[in-house]
Amino acid sequence: QVQLVESGGGSVQAGGSLRLSCAASGYMYTTYCMGWFRQAPGKEREGVATIDNNGNTTYAEFVKGRFTIAQDNAKNTLYLQMNRLKPEDTAMYRCAWAGWSGVGVCRPDFGFWGHGTQVTVSS
Repeated sequence: QVQLVESGGGSVQAGGSLRLSCAASGYMYTTYCMGWFRQAPGKEREGVATIDNNGNTTYAEFVKGRFTIAQDNAKNTLYLQMNRLKPEDTAMYRCAWAGWSGVGVCRPDFGFWGHGTQVTVSS
């Protein structure tokens, strides 16, 4: 079992910044991937960014150049630095973690989930 707890959400004006954190605990494999996902009311969940144990990252097109995913292995914490926020970034942000064999594509959304932290961006 892996427990994930997000924090750092809040309300900010357009153009502002927030940093989300996701603290992980429990049994974790040495090979894994983690990711941030978001869901706005009435919309489907969408992937924002992922990172694996080697530090390889992926980003959704709509956040490239604005958001940065990072991890602190010593603290078992995942981060999402969000800059130049837009009203359309308003959503519940959740982190996810999945163990990985190292072969094929790692899908953090196939593993464990946190409860989320709300981000609201006003114009």
